[in-house]
Amino acid sequence: MPKPRSKRQAIREERKKKRQQDDEGVDEQKAKRRRKNEDVAGDDDGENGQVAEFENGQEQYPQGDGLAPHEREFFGMLSDQEQEYFRSVDEQLDIDNFPSHEERQLFLASVFTEARGKELKLACSQSCSRLMERLILMSNTRQKKKLFEQFAAHFVNLVQHRFASHCCETLFLQSASVVTRELGGERDDQPAEDDEDQDQAPLPSMEELFLLTLDELEGRLGFLMTDRFASHTLRVLLLILSGRPLDQAHTKSLIHSKKKEKISAPWKSASDPAADGQLRAVPNSFNLATKKIIIDSVSGMSPTELRVLATHPTGNPVLQLLLELDITLNGKSTDDSGSGETTLLWHLLPGAPASLKDATTPASEFINSMLYDPIGSRLLEKLIVHCPGKVFKAMYRNNLGTRIHSLLRNDIACYPAICVLNRLSKEDLVSAVKQVLPEFGKFVTLSRFNVIKALLDRCQARQAYDEVKALTSQLVEECGPDPKLLIPRLCLPQSSEGEGEGKHDPLAKSKSAVISHGSHLATAMLAIPFAPRKAVQASISALSAEQVLQLATSSGPTSHVVLGALTTPSENKILHKALVSKLRPHVMELANSEHGNKVLSAIIEVPSRGEGISLPFHIKEGIMADLGEHEQELRDSYQGRRIWRNWKGDIWRNRRAEWVVWAKEVDTAPEPQKMSERMSAAADRRSKPVPDRTSKPAPASASASASASASAPVKSKSTSDIIEVNIIEADNNNDNPNRIQVGEGGWTGKDKKFGRRGKKSGK
Repeated sequence: MPKPRSKRQAIREERKKKRQQDDEGVDEQKAKRRRKNEDVAGDDDGENGQVAEFENGQEQYPQGDGLAPHEREFFGMLSDQEQEYFRSVDEQLDIDNFPSHEERQLFLASVFTEARGKELKLACSQSCSRLMERLILMSNTRQKKKLFEQFAAHFVNLVQHRFASHCCETLFLQSASVVTRELGGERDDQPAEDDEDQDQAPLPSMEELFLLTLDELEGRLGFLMTDRFASHTLRVLLLILSGRPLDQAHTKSLIHSKKKEKISAPWKSASDPAADGQLRAVPNSFNLATKKIIIDSVSGMSPTELRVLATHPTGNPVLQLLLELDITLNGKSTDDSGSGETTLLWHLLPGAPASLKDATTPASEFINSMLYDPIGSRLLEKLIVHCPGKVFKAMYRNNLGTRIHSLLRNDIACYPAICVLNRLSKEDLVSAVKQVLPEFGKFVTLSRFNVIKALLDRCQARQAYDEVKALTSQLVEECGPDPKLLIPRLCLPQSSEGEGEGKHDPLAKSKSAVISHGSHLATAMLAIPFAPRKAVQASISALSAEQVLQLATSSGPTSHVVLGALTTPSENKILHKALVSKLRPHVMELANSEHGNKVLSAIIEVPSRGEGISLPFHIKEGIMADLGEHEQELRDSYQGRRIWRNWKGDIWRNRRAEWVVWAKEVDTAPEPQKMSERMSAAADRRSKPVPDRTSKPAPASASASASASASAPVKSKSTSDIIEVNIIEADNNNDNPNRIQVGEGGWTGKDKKFGRRGKKSGK
């Protein structure tokens, strides 16, 4: 007896029949067009009569078992009245002038009602696709599921569309949290009481909607990986299926390009998650679907096709994500290439780690071909970071270890080599540093400051302190005859325009990148104690006022060098004072600078008295006075208003004494742990009984009479008899010796000569 069909299987078969009918109609149109072209041209247009198609400037190749791309569907255009209506809706959402949240929800529901049946037109419209993204951001779970149903059977075309692909990405990202909530048994897709859809069947779960979408894309992943727009949507789907965080900087750079327009909404649905930066719980079907996507994407590819895909500018990011998910999901099965299931890792490195011993094997050739490729090296970085330990050790021992110094010199191969340094043990790291030191001058000449930073960081992390000292001394020596030239060489380089043409000038390629890498190196050296920190601080203290101002205002990385110098302890007690004194004449330039205002805001947080960090309070008062003279100018700019707020300018102008107290509290603010200890110590002192200093101890002979009179009532002293004033110092946990007591006999405290106050000495 055949097994009864499930609801999902019935829906899948219905959609498959619809796609077959559409394909038959498209094939008829293509046949008619082909016959017409043959009549006009009269000759063949290529092998087997096929013509290479170009979509949006990208050449589409069906790869692996992927089917050929469909002809693009046209869903129609919005009328002028509809465009005007949706444009007015967009303006009202921008203004967000609704009296209550209920009014907003009613307005949004009316917009969705008006857009019913026009969702595909809105998604493909250049002027209204942004509105569709905003509506998705503000929609509830039921409205998201309705959009899934409207986009169904058209996802293959939508993900390849220039504007609709962004709507699909937003819909997938906003629906990811719904899967996690429904996995916990929470369903919030029930219709409202006054909803017209109340009599309809319940909507499917979000898990089923995602799986139906994957069924629709199945068989076409090969050419979608290299599509200009669909590749981004495919990355979003892979991240959602894997349960990885969606709100991290690394994740955003992986799924969005730098030109991605940020679509914001005045408010978001109350059902949106508050923990997008955390791992999400996903059903087991998502993990199985991810494994199936990885297998289907590369199962039919030859090694040559896989190598071409690794160097493809659009397919490479998708392959990076597939490789990372493959190693993560398969776990221990990736430790041995002899496992039953052949994964993506073993497609890239067949026979590893044993095959890496021979330089002529496909695995070794793949590594060598990717090292110096500007696109393929990114995939190699991902491979080095996530591959199993056995594979990495064999790769380093046979392919990378002997030439690590030459790889670190190259402007492309240095990035995979830096990833190698991050995984080396202390012994291998020391060996790599020994290979680098004889050629260290070339690293400085070529401005490979990112490589030097990685070497210093890893040696400090592995506690190779001798290598840290050797690298620092070599860097200071190569930057110039004077150790004070370190910071100008790293952060303020000058291009060599007047010198010979044969000399290499790294600034001619990318000056901003060189300055950024040099500034990051200087900041990292400030964080490493002893030799690196002393070298940077000595160079900063020797800078002129113009150079310090240029560091603080020219760029973000250079301003962080000044910030690091202000917040790092130094054996030179006047370092922070000298640094701020050089910046004080240029207070307004710092306040109005995009990067300099951060340095000016950090000055108020430098303590006036501290171990290794100190800045006299009168310098801060002088800076605040200079800012007060230009109050109106500061209020006229965004950066100026931020400076005025950080320095508490209003309190300084109206309540000067209160500002002084606040500024000194900022100066001497102790650590939270020390503060709690001081507060508990002060409470203990207050709980102790007040000693009676006016009474003298009784002699030993009078002990009997004292015990006899113990039963007699004792007259308690009133508050007016003795008043004790305790002056507790903030930085001293011991009892204060300077206590003042007032009694009937007058002052009974002690003066500086430990004599009685109010009484003459015995002389």
